[in-house]
Amino acid sequence: MLDAFTKVVSQADTRGEYITNAQIDALKNLVADGTKRMDVVNRITSNASTIVADAARTLFSEQPQLIAPGGNAYTNRRMAACLRDMEIILRYVTYATFAGDGSILDDRCLNGLRETYLALGVPGASVAAGVNKMKASAIAIANDPNGVTRGDCSNLMAEVGSYFDRAAAAVG
Repeated sequence: MLDAFTKVVSQADTRGEYITNAQIDALKNLVADGTKRMDVVNRITSNASTIVADAARTLFSEQPQLIAPGGNAYTNRRMAACLRDMEIILRYVTYATFAGDGSILDDRCLNGLRETYLALGVPGASVAAGVNKMKASAIAIANDPNGVTRGDCSNLMAEVGSYFDRAAAAVG
């Protein structure tokens, strides 16, 4: 994973070009929004267990066959594995948000995950539904204006949402 600055320099160097004004402006915006970005990451991180637990509770109430005998989350061991996977996806979403780059999410979390789930018989659509439930909860928590840096966070919330969408698409 490269940070945003290193990625821009590396790409320009590969092409043998100077860094463009548009790239510089994008990096300026990344720096300017740094405090808001850290606030969002702190909010999600501080509430990670609540986000995962609420998403799982909602998912299992909507899809009770998952926790019924023979279901993919039946038995404590399988339930724990499900919650662990949801937590890992959420953690990597926070890394991507902090870096402003989804490549860490792809490289270290999502690549090969669908194949692993298929091999284990895990229903990808259910995992994707759980990821979408975490998305809704995380964005609601992160978008709460109380006690964080003021300002328009719509672009940042869209970015966070895109990381969840990426994860849901990768497993679904």
